Amino acid sequence: MRASEIFPLLLGPGEDEGEEWKSSQRFESFSRGLRHMLPSLVWRVTEAAQKKTPLYDEHVRRGAKMVPFAGWLMPVQYTSIVEEHQAVRKNVGMFDISHMGQLIVDGSDSRSWLNTMLTNNIDKLEVGQGQYTFLLNERGGIIDDLIAYRISDKKFLLVVNASRTDEDFEWLDGHRANNVRLGDRSAHFGGVAIQGPRVTELFVNLPARNHIVDLELDGMPISMARTGYTGEDGVEVFFRKSDAIKFWNLVLEKGKDLGIKPCGLGARDTLRLEMCYPLNGSDLSPERNPVEAGLGFFVDFTKPNFIGRDVLLKTKENGSREKLVPFKMNDKGPPPRPHYSVFENGERIGEVTSGTLSPSLNWGVGMAYITAPHAKIGARIDIEIRGQKFPATIEKKPLYKKS
Repeated sequence: MRASEIFPLLLGPGEDEGEEWKSSQRFESFSRGLRHMLPSLVWRVTEAAQKKTPLYDEHVRRGAKMVPFAGWLMPVQYTSIVEEHQAVRKNVGMFDISHMGQLIVDGSDSRSWLNTMLTNNIDKLEVGQGQYTFLLNERGGIIDDLIAYRISDKKFLLVVNASRTDEDFEWLDGHRANNVRLGDRSAHFGGVAIQGPRVTELFVNLPARNHIVDLELDGMPISMARTGYTGEDGVEVFFRKSDAIKFWNLVLEKGKDLGIKPCGLGARDTLRLEMCYPLNGSDLSPERNPVEAGLGFFVDFTKPNFIGRDVLLKTKENGSREKLVPFKMNDKGPPPRPHYSVFENGERIGEVTSGTLSPSLNWGVGMAYITAPHAKIGARIDIEIRGQKFPATIEKKPLYKKS
């Protein structure tokens, strides 16, 4: 398939609905607040990054602010977190996700074996389909949350979190069945996430939601999946490492009349948190299980055997001691951040795992693990910020709802 068959004729620039907001005094103060929050937005920053994605030089050339993240040097923003966030909500934005791991599972027993390692049901996947799922330890704790794609009859692509790639591989390899091959292609491939309501104007022949297809673009073989981490329509595209810069610049050129912007980790965090999508290492960990995290939908208990099943079933039957809930601050004030304590009527009932200022809502939002009896939608709670308690309300997912 050629470029002209993937990119349609692009529309001329439309009216920019964000200009009034971007020029306002409120936007300026909001941007300053987010810049001040940068250390908390760059979650799990490591002190020394050893790796660079194949797009590193391009990020630097375009003026991105680079930070160490999970062992990688990654862009946290290009212009501003708010501007990049709004580009995804209103138009289209592109993120470098080359740091994420890409594992290949193949062999005659690959399907049945994966079903014993992952919580969701691999048997439900037709060739070309993908599903969100979990890799658990024996205690039911979350080693990683990932997407599994069935790319041929007995071959699967697992897209895993950057900080968990080596751990995932070792865990899977340590439990690998005889007729299963496990490979790590991460070092040879890159990836981007292209997200936003105008993505359908940028690409034609998009795959169906949660499907993946192999295409060719300007001589570059690519795999395009209709998935994402922002709550908007979009795709995640995987390609050879050597094609990374060519693909990146081609998409930015084709999308410039649609308002496309390169985006960094800062906007990725604010976008996912508005949708209550969990972050591994903050909202998810080996000490937490999917039922506690409110993600039991991605656990298929009809499967008779998978690692962690008995613990999860007991949690489901007896109820969780704590639950992960979203909340919204009741008043303007400092933003909630991870590890802040949560109170109700003076009693400590939990702890914040993720928090930010929501650019879409212009309000402080977050997620927290709270003792189950207190984890009710509409319940009033207090977040302790620098020794002072600020009122908040437990909300229904997602925090950001499209009009």
